[in-house]
Amino acid sequence: MEQGNLTGAILFDFAKAFHTVDHGILLQKLNSIIGAHTLTWFQSYVSNRSQYVSISGSSSQSRAVYPKTQYSAPLLFTIFINDPPNVCKASTVHMYADDTVIYTSKPNLPQLEAVLQEQFTGVEKWIKDNKLFINTDKTVTMLFGTAPKLHKLQTPNLCVGTKSNGTLTSHFSQISRCLDPNLSFGTHIVKLSSKLYPKLGALYRNKSCLNPAVRKQIVQQMLMPAIEYGDVVYAAAPQTHLQKLTTLYNSCCCFVLQCNYMTHHCDMLKELNWPSLESRRTLHLSNLVFKSFSGKLPPYLNRLLPAAVPSSYNLRSRTSTLLAIPQYKKKVARSSFSYRAPQLWNNLPDAIKFPPPTQSEVTRAPY
Repeated sequence: MEQGNLTGAILFDFAKAFHTVDHGILLQKLNSIIGAHTLTWFQSYVSNRSQYVSISGSSSQSRAVYPKTQYSAPLLFTIFINDPPNVCKASTVHMYADDTVIYTSKPNLPQLEAVLQEQFTGVEKWIKDNKLFINTDKTVTMLFGTAPKLHKLQTPNLCVGTKSNGTLTSHFSQISRCLDPNLSFGTHIVKLSSKLYPKLGALYRNKSCLNPAVRKQIVQQMLMPAIEYGDVVYAAAPQTHLQKLTTLYNSCCCFVLQCNYMTHHCDMLKELNWPSLESRRTLHLSNLVFKSFSGKLPPYLNRLLPAAVPSSYNLRSRTSTLLAIPQYKKKVARSSFSYRAPQLWNNLPDAIKFPPPTQSEVTRAPY
């Protein structure tokens, strides 16, 4: 968006993904990453197994089954479906379990549609070769861009065709989060509020059964996780949308304290010893950056946080651990993770970035 480009994404949904894994293809892929002895164990695990039902001396026909456990099945499926990045050379691929997203950026819509159509055709061939099935009703496209850029388009939608002569739809809600072309998250915040207010109303109707400690615990464990979920991406959201979350948060505080709705939010937060939603989002973003230094973030996020080049001058900041801040001009780019995260990190005192080890950590340290 900083360069004025449009970004298009295709979000895949596989039909019954975990139940359609071809064992022969899976064993071929395992053969390239494990030894022969271990492969023999997997061959025994996925083949020559059957089951039947016997009741009062009558038995059903025997049928082959694929044994599944909560540990091995997701791992085997991840290995099985880990090939799309080799197919999509002209786009970026993100995968999580059976959720796959491919996206790329181009200056105009025709170029973007041409690249995504080529990538989608390649993925369709890969799906057919691996004997999987795509749910075309839930596989969708999305177009992202700045508001002025999208406003210039006559039809601000991506058109990507399927082999069945269909066209993918352009609406999506992923992992409990609704996305919109401007990444304003207005739709998501409205839906989130509509889900939480009825729950809060039910709690109000039963407030006489709950003491203050229980009310506080209910809000912290039932409502706050939904309010805070993925809140580090709200940087581009307008204040009008974020105010709706703040109002919901204040309503939760009113429920806990059983105070008048006219009570000022600062007084409620002070009484509960709770930070504001903005402070919570700042803390969560800082935690993400700290996880990057600890090697606990995915590589694609780590690449967005390169270290700053040390200054040639003898400044106090020369000995600090600083991150490079990209030189973005557009407001939407300055709300991105690659800009906000290093800016926030660089402004933190060194004592907060890397606190001294505790006495127990010093005791455990090898000499």
